Amino acid sequence: MSPRKPYAALLPLLLPFLLGLLAVAPARAADNGSWSVYPVSSAVAARPYFYVSADPGQSVQDKVVVANNTAGPLTFRLYAADAYNTARDGGFAVKSLGERMRGVGAWAVLPKDRVTVPAHRTVTVPFTVKVPEDAEPGDHPGAIVALDERIDRGDGSVALGVQRAVGARVYLTVGGPTLPALAVENVRISHHQPLIPGLGDSTATISYTLHNTGNVTLRPRVALKAEGLFGRTLLTRDLRDLPSQLLPGQRVRLTERWTGAPQLDWADVRLTATAKNTKESATASFVAVPWLVVGVVVAGAAVAGRLLLRRRRRPEGPRRPGARGTARPAPTHSHAKAGQTAGD
Repeated sequence: MSPRKPYAALLPLLLPFLLGLLAVAPARAADNGSWSVYPVSSAVAARPYFYVSADPGQSVQDKVVVANNTAGPLTFRLYAADAYNTARDGGFAVKSLGERMRGVGAWAVLPKDRVTVPAHRTVTVPFTVKVPEDAEPGDHPGAIVALDERIDRGDGSVALGVQRAVGARVYLTVGGPTLPALAVENVRISHHQPLIPGLGDSTATISYTLHNTGNVTLRPRVALKAEGLFGRTLLTRDLRDLPSQLLPGQRVRLTERWTGAPQLDWADVRLTATAKNTKESATASFVAVPWLVVGVVVAGAAVAGRLLLRRRRRPEGPRRPGARGTARPAPTHSHAKAGQTAGD
């Protein structure tokens, strides 16, 4: 077996993770310390990302800069890619080379797919975004990516190899009707409490899915409210660990931990998600019961019930003759005289 095969086998798994680092890039350039990718500055100011608006059937031209920050020349594979939200935290990430593209990744045309950048120099590459006639209106986020195809083997202590990539985000908006729509789906609650009330903390983990069902990018906010029996408010909270941008069609699975959840109550939990021009809610409930105590009480009641039932079914013993309350038979007497027969 070639020594490169173990590295190559891991590349499809690791490359999307590395491309996800685009989410933490500086505001003015996607940068990993060795090279950066960013739009050509306009006459007014530097652009943090590409913001492109086009109607179906229209083409838009722009330029991307690839900067080499190292002491030696670097060669990159250039390609356009569609963006998506990562399942882990909803961060902005782009598809890896070879995946199926439907938006920017399919519509952006680069004059060449490889570029060599001298040490401490930059290279500017023009590109064209050709929007199809049948393109759906709304947002189509993506990126122009510079991929270093060399395999970084690290320190060689493990059979692991990675490729690094940096991309400049492209926010493409296709003209036409827009529909902001947000859904809260699959709300689940996992509740844990001590066996004996008061002897430990009670926690609940609330998991849910945010789904952008519209065609525009949203900045969601989620409010959590929990009510107990008789409408008592148990918790109100604005959730923080949310994606800064939820892209069209994307789903993100999120969780929220509730420390100090009730130990004896019926709790109704409502999640309300809002974004610009859209609002949606979903609910779920759980019963907080000290099951050990309930089990002991039920078992005790069952035992007491069986003992009482046995006592009622026990047969009574025979009573002594002449005992109080028993009826004695009346004595019989014969009044027939001697020499007479009964009936004379």
